[in-house]
Amino acid sequence: MSRVITASPEVVYEYASNVGNLPRWAAGLARTQAVRDGDRLIVESPMGRVEVRFVERNRFGVLDHDVTLPSGTVVTNPVRVLPHPDGSEIIFTVRQIELDDDEFARDIDLVAADLERLEHQIIQRI
Repeated sequence: MSRVITASPEVVYEYASNVGNLPRWAAGLARTQAVRDGDRLIVESPMGRVEVRFVERNRFGVLDHDVTLPSGTVVTNPVRVLPHPDGSEIIFTVRQIELDDDEFARDIDLVAADLERLEHQIIQRI
């Protein structure tokens, strides 16, 4: 799943990597502000309380993060912010882990809505 955003990759990465912004755009992950506990974040999500660990900030636009589901299953979510002729493209790999086909389709819709919100949040700020 991807979305082109008419902003530089640096702007998109800075906004998306700020965990304080998660509830503004990533409703599929965080309904509330994240509570930091060492290198992990605890958030209330549509799946219940989950633990999130992001990769360290980097210059490559990598926003990969592991989400530990209430069941204890860890889902690795690869996310990249890449240069695009129109600004940047954010790519989020959606995985069908512990989801039936209907749940997976809903998850895809949630990620698409999250990326759309991300675009709107960034465009409003530039």
